[in-house]
Formats: sequence, structure tokens, C-alpha cells
Amino acid sequence: MDRTLESLRHIIAQVLPHRDPALVFKDLNVVSMLQEFWESKQQQRAAFPSEGVVVYESLPSPGPPFVSYVTLPGGSCFGNFQCCLSRAEARRDAAKVALINSLFNELPSRRITKEFIMESVQEAVASTSGTLDDADDPSTSIGAYHYMLESNMGKTMLEFQELMTIFQLLHWNGSLKALRETKCSRQEVISYYSQYSLDEKMRSHMALDWIMKERESPGILSQELRMALRELEEARKAGQELRFYKEKKEILSLALTQIYSDPDTPSPSDDQLSLTALCGYH
Repeated sequence: MDRTLESLRHIIAQVLPHRDPALVFKDLNVVSMLQEFWESKQQQRAAFPSEGVVVYESLPSPGPPFVSYVTLPGGSCFGNFQCCLSRAEARRDAAKVALINSLFNELPSRRITKEFIMESVQEAVASTSGTLDDADDPSTSIGAYHYMLESNMGKTMLEFQELMTIFQLLHWNGSLKALRETKCSRQEVISYYSQYSLDEKMRSHMALDWIMKERESPGILSQELRMALRELEEARKAGQELRFYKEKKEILSLALTQIYSDPDTPSPSDDQLSLTALCGYH
């Protein structure tokens, strides 16, 4: 633990040279420090060059406790985990969680290396019924995970998290199962979606998928949304990275909005990423 703290202080001294490392997390101006951290990172090595803004979002509430989220360049999201009596306090708390995670992300142990991949695959094997031999077989889940890690060699865990979030969402809404049924290999799917970011277009496609599910099973959207809100709250209070849970909430909310605002919303087959095109692109 002492070594980790020393490493964090070293990172702070590099990225925020005019700040006292011993006082960083006690500083009430942690919001500006987080912004300063990411601006400095982008100047140094163009991290996430297309997304240069730290974005805050406060949930509407007539009174405390207040909830605030902060989204970092690249899409990682964090929230306040303490019970906050003002919006400003919630914003500072969310910024503090995000700053701590941003600093930890700079540690050498948070970068994808051969050693990191080996340890991660071993942990994955230990938590499943797979074997180490599966790591060389991309048709298995362990092999696909191994392939994804190798394809992102040198990236940090926050950079890798965006791709992982996309695949978590594809698994959640059933797209990966549909792709398996069209005989697409896991490598093809990974290569295809690695070219895309999680944007409004992808959210809209997933919302259309859930509109179709609602037509087949009325009530499933509200049920999923209640579950997503509960998962988001639990993850926020635990200080976890929140993007997967928050994206689920936004996709389901978008689907419900479209259903109530336009009963004749077209089905996903009219406007979705073509599965046949994906399987034939190679």
C-alpha cells in the first residue's frame, strides 16, 4: 500500500507539478484538479484526442441526498458514493472518485502487458469452467477475452474499458447471441466492433432492439429499467466504474421514450447494423 501511494504521488508530481501530492485529495477544488489532470494528459500524449471534456451530470432532485456523475474523456463514468447534502458536494465527491481512478490508471500495473494478459487469463480460467488451453482457441469465451487483451496491448484499463462496455451491452441485449447464430466468429465480431465507439447511433440501434423485445414481451422494458437503476445505484455507492450500468439505463429510457412518443417506431431490421454484412465483410 505504501508503494502504491508513493507511485500515485510520483504521478501527481509529473502530471500536476504545481500541486502538493500530500494534499491533492484534501483539496476542495478537486473539480478543477480533475479537469487539469486530463488537459495535462492530452497535452503530453494525446490521450483520447477526440473527447477532451470532463462532463458532469446532476440528477434532478427536490432535495438531498444529491447524485452527480462525471464522465471522463474516453467514456469512463464515476459518481459520488457518499450521501451528499448539496449538489456542489455531490459534484466534488464524484470528481474525487474519478480523480483517484484516473491516477490509479497511470500505474504500470494498470497497463495491458504480456504479464498482465497472462495473469488476467489465469484469473478468468479460475473463475470459469475453462482451461488455459482455451486461451488459444478464439471460439471459446476465454480465447475471445485473450484475443481482445492482445489486440489492446499497451493500452490502459480505462482505455480498454470502452471496448469491454460495448461487448457487455451487446451480450446484455442479445446481439452477441444473434451473431453466433449467423456463424460469425468471435474474432470477426471483435474486429468489427473495435472500429466503433459507443455513440448515439449505437445507442439508437440497441434501443430499437429493446422496442422489439417489448412488443414480443410487454412490460420487459420497465422491468429491465428498474433493474438497471438498482444496479447503477448499487455500483455508484460501491465507488465502481459506472458506464455499463448508466448506458443500460439510457438505452432503455430512450426505447421507452420512442415507444410513447411514436407508436409506429420502425423495427430494428429497418435501421440496424446488418448482421449479414458483418459476417460477410471479411
